[in-house]
Amino acid sequence: MKIDDRTLQIITNETIVSVNDMEIVTPSIYKSIFTNNADSHNIDISDEETITDKLFDDKIAHTINMQELVATGTIKLSKSTNKAITAIKEKNEETLAEVLKETKILKEEIEKLKESIYKDELTALFNRKWMNDTYLAENSNKLIKSGTLAILDLNYFKEINDTFGHLVGDKVLVFIASKLKHTTQEVIRYGGDEFIVIFTDNVNKIDAIKKLNTLRKNIISKKLKAYKSSFRASFSFGVAEFKKGDILVDIIEEADKNMYKDKIEIKQVITGINQLTI
Repeated sequence: MKIDDRTLQIITNETIVSVNDMEIVTPSIYKSIFTNNADSHNIDISDEETITDKLFDDKIAHTINMQELVATGTIKLSKSTNKAITAIKEKNEETLAEVLKETKILKEEIEKLKESIYKDELTALFNRKWMNDTYLAENSNKLIKSGTLAILDLNYFKEINDTFGHLVGDKVLVFIASKLKHTTQEVIRYGGDEFIVIFTDNVNKIDAIKKLNTLRKNIISKKLKAYKSSFRASFSFGVAEFKKGDILVDIIEEADKNMYKDKIEIKQVITGINQLTI
């Protein structure tokens, strides 16, 4: 079966989920798991070089397209600015009205461009690039704001995919994303079935834990349907407070350690996608 970008993303996500619980992952281990997951989808990855070349070609094409859009927008902005300066000097209200109209159109184009760069395609949440550009100092891994960061990881997500298929798995990700938006905080799809919620500096660690516990209970209480069956979704989470100047990777690592402690505890209550021990 010929591989496409969507299937490759699914296989990648499955592999990430599989290696998450491993303390050490070597390239050969990762490749073995990736190959097994590809085989389960009847995908032949023997021609790895061709697949890699295609990925690079697609990435380069996307980058070139983004560069062209930025260049076009810059030219339009420059022309509008020059026209506005001339109109102001000449007190030409008609030309100023034209500039205002052009500026509004350009603003809409810029917003669409930002969305394509900063939004996760599946969940419509922010992505890593948005988080880095928004919270990190330029050319640095230091945070420019204070707040509380929570990292979340879905429980038994591989079981959901294996039982109901990846389309249902995608719907679960969208469902969880929609619920996380109810926190009214900034939510990022960090990768695969991992999410990050960044609380503002007026929400401390204790309050963030309370909010996420309440949200998790609400999610667990709902039975999700797939075909003629039903199941439950849940997540584990870890929280860490951060201050301006802290290193982002250190904060994520601290939250991640707390998340795995939480995962051990929550899996004593939720032993599978249908097993809830009260």
